[in-house]
Amino acid sequence: MAAVGGPGRAGMQAVDRVAAVLEALAESGGGQSLSALAARTGLPKTTVHRICSALERVGYVRVDAATGRRGLGPALLRLATIGRRDLRSLLEPYLERLSRDLNETVDLAVLDDLQVLFIAQHPAPQRELMAIARVGAHFPAYTMASGRVLLAQLPPDELRRRLPARLEPAPGGRRVLRRELLRELEDVRAGGLGYEREEMRPGICAVAVAVRDADGRAASIAVPMPAARFHENEEAVAAALLRLRDEIQRELGNA
Repeated sequence: MAAVGGPGRAGMQAVDRVAAVLEALAESGGGQSLSALAARTGLPKTTVHRICSALERVGYVRVDAATGRRGLGPALLRLATIGRRDLRSLLEPYLERLSRDLNETVDLAVLDDLQVLFIAQHPAPQRELMAIARVGAHFPAYTMASGRVLLAQLPPDELRRRLPARLEPAPGGRRVLRRELLRELEDVRAGGLGYEREEMRPGICAVAVAVRDADGRAASIAVPMPAARFHENEEAVAAALLRLRDEIQRELGNA
């Protein structure tokens, strides 16, 4: 019996270590070096390297060739997307209709720790200039309209506990200050709308709302667009999103 128990404990320890590395990667929007991962997880650097190498082989971890930083890989993101397919299928008709009515791209995203994970998209049917985020991509939630409406769904105390003291900007994006974000999320809770005004990428703006299904799962519906077009149509797009949110909540019995 002792021989059986020993390997079992070792196996559980290995699983715990893999989970710790994946959680650390999920918390680090821009990726992490091996040294940073080791410091964050408390594991030896050699152990972290061995785990990352194994996960990289199956696509659960990716390595930025330029910086050597590790991030969550496409295979893991696909698994997360599969887990949300019911919610995506439920909302697809609404996304398609909104995209057609506005002639704008419409995104559907969920919160994955403090990251936004895009799970569906309807590109603008008749636009040459569009703002596109790949399905399966993830970004720091605090940099995007989609993420802000989802962060606003969290209890304020939990949000303050989970947000890091320093919010790193997206590559090429503008820095977001923690105290300003917390104030903005109070407005999001009050008005139901989250905005992104070039914080993620220069020249791109967006507005978003959050919806919940009968099981309480939250998703964001966002309309991103070039800044010039956004400023001309901001109020109309915001009003359309609020109407759609209310319609979805009524039809899902979650108004």
